[in-house]
Amino acid sequence: MSSNLCLMLFLDSLMTASTALPDFASSVPALLKRLDASLDRWLPAADTDPHRLHQAIRYACRGGKRLRALLVYASGEALGVPLEKLDAPACAVELIHAYSLVHDDLPGMDNDDLRRGQPTVHIAYDVATAILVGDALQTLAFNLLTDPANALDARQQVAMIASLAHASGPLGMVGGQAVDMESEGASLSLEQLESLHARKTGALIRVSCELAAIAGAASTPVAQALARYGSCLGLAFQIQDDVLDQTADTATLGKTAGKDQAQQKSTFPSLLGLDTARQRASDLFDQAREIAIEISGQPAPLLWLADFIQKRDH
Repeated sequence: MSSNLCLMLFLDSLMTASTALPDFASSVPALLKRLDASLDRWLPAADTDPHRLHQAIRYACRGGKRLRALLVYASGEALGVPLEKLDAPACAVELIHAYSLVHDDLPGMDNDDLRRGQPTVHIAYDVATAILVGDALQTLAFNLLTDPANALDARQQVAMIASLAHASGPLGMVGGQAVDMESEGASLSLEQLESLHARKTGALIRVSCELAAIAGAASTPVAQALARYGSCLGLAFQIQDDVLDQTADTATLGKTAGKDQAQQKSTFPSLLGLDTARQRASDLFDQAREIAIEISGQPAPLLWLADFIQKRDH
């Protein structure tokens, strides 16, 4: 089953279940179409030179859950930010995420051949092209934040670039990946594991919320609360990932199951056990919901996102 079809079926089932939060849930399909249209506009056309690179870039951006983009839109809606101010940051975080996956799948990293139910970029094309795709996606993310057509003023553009660079660089996602690779075969403490994933996974999820706060010119307390909300979701998301890697199959995940154990990585289930890990994730989702209610008189989008992430199966 394709990743896009899986996502739409999941959205449909979750919208049916989330009757208390109907407004944002019903807008999600339109937001995903809006995101895809924006990505199509900002990505290089596949029929322009160098054709192979541009085709591979678009291949890397296909499908996926679009959670980080949805976090931008949900956080923005909670703050009353116009959609046109959210399109660029939503696309930017998705491009950074896509680049990280392309590089993460390379033979020198996790050496995976399946992503989103399809061959990884270095399998579908080649290793050199995959490296260039990741490089290009990273630069495109920052380039589109400076586009005069993105409805953001210069101060917002600079603030977003600084926040996204910090979250995705050596003190954020890339640093977390480095620690993750160095830790293969080692036994990490719970504190070390949480610190690792606060960078590798959590930083990009947290900054998705922060970018919306910048777009909405939110007050410092509100921006900080959104960052805490994102931090809770980021850690809960990673705990879920560890659980799913151990309990779900490759067909459901759309990527190779059991990789963590095969690479002798410390995981939340290996440290806590499955039941305690699941409970830790549940507690974090509850914390995120409490923060969402504190942030805004319109918490429904943020509450829906917490439900959406908690109920995912891949």
